[in-house]
Amino acid sequence: MKFLVRFSNLAYALLRMVLAFLFMSHGYQRVFTGPIFPSDFPPLGVANVLEVILGPLIFLGLFTPIAAFIASGEMAVAYFLAHVPRGGMLPLNNMGEITVALSFGFLYIATRGGGRYSLDAMRGRS
Repeated sequence: MKFLVRFSNLAYALLRMVLAFLFMSHGYQRVFTGPIFPSDFPPLGVANVLEVILGPLIFLGLFTPIAAFIASGEMAVAYFLAHVPRGGMLPLNNMGEITVALSFGFLYIATRGGGRYSLDAMRGRS
């Protein structure tokens, strides 16, 4: 399995980009509701603005630690304000699995930074 370690930087970049894509998709869906992003959910104000701005920053790996830390906090707040009232504390019961996963994924990204394949690394701030 040591040969897989060679790909850890690439795997981390893909993890960062996929989580950011999922995160920003929710913001785009609510802010730009239409044929490309149909949504039954109302816009959520600040949360959507954060998702639309922070998602691309995390995706590109720019200002990654602070962007991911704020995104993690936003997901934690969203969990308690939007999901817990729906069905209690268990994510399986309140449909909050992605919210919890994003919150902890972004917390990890905040502690690790943008990684080798990021704009932060190109700027010398990884």
